[in-house]
Amino acid sequence: MANALKGNWNYPTAMRFGAGRLKELPAACRELGMARPLLITDPALAKLPMIAEAVALCRDAGLAVAVFSEVQPNPVEANVSAGVAVYRDGGHDGVIAFGGGSALDAAKAVALMVGQDRPIWDFEDREDWYTRVNVAGMAPVIALPTTAGTGSEVGRSSVITDLGDHTKKIIFHPKMLPAIVIADPELTTGLPAPITAAVGMDALSHNLEAYCSPLYHPMADGIALEGMRLCKEWLVTAVRDGGNIEARSHMLIASSMGATAFQKGLGAMHSLSHPCSSVLGTHHGLTNGVVMPYVLAFNRDAIDGKMARLARYLGLVRADFTGVLDWVIELRETIGIPATLADIGVSEEHAEPFSRMAEKDPTAPTNPRPVDAAAFAGLYRNAIGGSLGL
Repeated sequence: MANALKGNWNYPTAMRFGAGRLKELPAACRELGMARPLLITDPALAKLPMIAEAVALCRDAGLAVAVFSEVQPNPVEANVSAGVAVYRDGGHDGVIAFGGGSALDAAKAVALMVGQDRPIWDFEDREDWYTRVNVAGMAPVIALPTTAGTGSEVGRSSVITDLGDHTKKIIFHPKMLPAIVIADPELTTGLPAPITAAVGMDALSHNLEAYCSPLYHPMADGIALEGMRLCKEWLVTAVRDGGNIEARSHMLIASSMGATAFQKGLGAMHSLSHPCSSVLGTHHGLTNGVVMPYVLAFNRDAIDGKMARLARYLGLVRADFTGVLDWVIELRETIGIPATLADIGVSEEHAEPFSRMAEKDPTAPTNPRPVDAAAFAGLYRNAIGGSLGL
């Protein structure tokens, strides 16, 4: 069965999916005119055999590849600036984005910024700020995801933390979408179970929040529904048996589907999560998993009908809101996601300042139920104390 999980498609970009397809990296570089690519990853991945293999493949094909790995979790402007300097100094002509969400986001931001003469914050996803980009100066990108969570490989933006106010900002341009994605599930088999669980909940949150968004986008709804079904069927297996290539394949697809669907918008799960990760350094996907049931409970009146449809699609015992909520809570327990924000270091003293940050987060406006700072403060307290508020 796993061998059948291979294919090429062109939505939302050129996707090359299947086990063992890392070997196609040199040909992809040539296709985009790269002779001196800069491979951007994180410090931990840079030490692993998969990076050595990618570099060897490129060099054996005559490509003058170099590696940049100064990327931290929740990347900051300094990581992007350092990558831009290496790119320019090395005379590189394209970017290979290789890793999890942080590495991919940093790499896409480097590819954007190598041809700009304005600060990165001038390209935040506001109004028409993307029109400020010098498109001719952008570098082509090939993306190889190593986690099944963020789906950044199919995204047109990067999330970069602004240390000036400790907020996560979305840097956007339509051409930040990688030109080619090599989605090889073998690259995800080394993920430890706790990280697999955390990034899997991130994939689920993207699909779920996109589906719940009040904006009209039936195609995104369809993608999100199938993404959630894949999470239901395969996330537990991926956590329990990290070498199961079929489970890894389906979760990698679910991750890309979530990021494709959330062009429709996200919601309060992400609004709550972003301050926690930007200030306290909590894992983004893990935090989304922690707050998921609390946000579902808050939004109940606005999503009852959608949850009934979702429950039927997933084949849950109860085809209603409660059925979905019970499934989410059971899933969290099964794969070891903590039950409260207090379990990951968020305390009552954070509720008020974080609520003001959450209100300004770019994901807040598409929550299905209007939410202001006072409501966010209540959500934080519920998630810290373990009360669903129902």
